[in-house]
Amino acid sequence: MWTPFGISTAHAQDAAAGGAAGIVMQLLPLILIFVVFYFLLIRPQQKKMKEHREMLTQLKRNDRVVTAGGIVATITKVKEGSDEIEAEIAPNVRVMIVRGTITSVIRPQAANDEKPA
Repeated sequence: MWTPFGISTAHAQDAAAGGAAGIVMQLLPLILIFVVFYFLLIRPQQKKMKEHREMLTQLKRNDRVVTAGGIVATITKVKEGSDEIEAEIAPNVRVMIVRGTITSVIRPQAANDEKPA
């Protein structure tokens, strides 16, 4: 028997019979891709965001920080419960910095300490 699309009736019946298993096999690659994306992209990013939030809550006076704009400043006043921090960027030049724009804290290293691996 000739069919317009070249699909035999036996093949069409076989695909219809394995409906549940066929759907699972079609969705399996998508599920695997999501799992890989979660462990390689989403989870590490969430961990990094959590560490950044903890770093921002632990800021204190005399910490040297780097802002998102690349400004290196020394914290002079931390207002608890506020997003603003007063920092000195040059002698007698104090500015208010939004806490979320601080990207890192510079920790001084003693001269005899080994460099971290």
